[in-house]
Amino acid sequence: MSSVMADFEMPDSMVLRPTRRPVVNTAEFRAAMSSVGSSVALVTARRGDEVVGRTVTAVLSLSASPPAVLVSIDIMSRLADVVAKTGGFSMAVLAESQTEIADAFAGKVPQEERFDLGEWSRWPSGQPLLAGAVTVIDCEVIGSIETGTHVLFAGAIVEAESHDERQPLIWQRHGYHTLTPID
Repeated sequence: MSSVMADFEMPDSMVLRPTRRPVVNTAEFRAAMSSVGSSVALVTARRGDEVVGRTVTAVLSLSASPPAVLVSIDIMSRLADVVAKTGGFSMAVLAESQTEIADAFAGKVPQEERFDLGEWSRWPSGQPLLAGAVTVIDCEVIGSIETGTHVLFAGAIVEAESHDERQPLIWQRHGYHTLTPID
């Protein structure tokens, strides 16, 4: 495998600088971002007997080589702590039938009861594995970036399963949606 290197100096970490102009307020930010339709995913992690997870929409495909994703997690959350300490996480892109699970992991169910919903097993790594999702992946953390309120974890995908017959659950304008084919 050959690698292509950037023709510029790479920093050890991303350093955020202050803006030159005032930023929008939180309400304006939330209104603008609510128009972006995103797949609903769960990011989960395990440390010993403790399993934690959260519903997220801030997920993106990072690279094909190595195959990796980027997830954004609240830096003060227990999930961020467990991911940082274990160096791994799993992710499930939820199917349109999994709204109850999405709501539970978004905080509508206490953390200790969330894994009572859905059918769970474990990846060989020990990370949680949700049945019935569109895609499930197991990741090893290969980098992270702190942004103040959140941490971005880059995860190399070490295991993956996809189910083409399932449709993803979409979050847009503060509600769930499903894909409708365009004829």
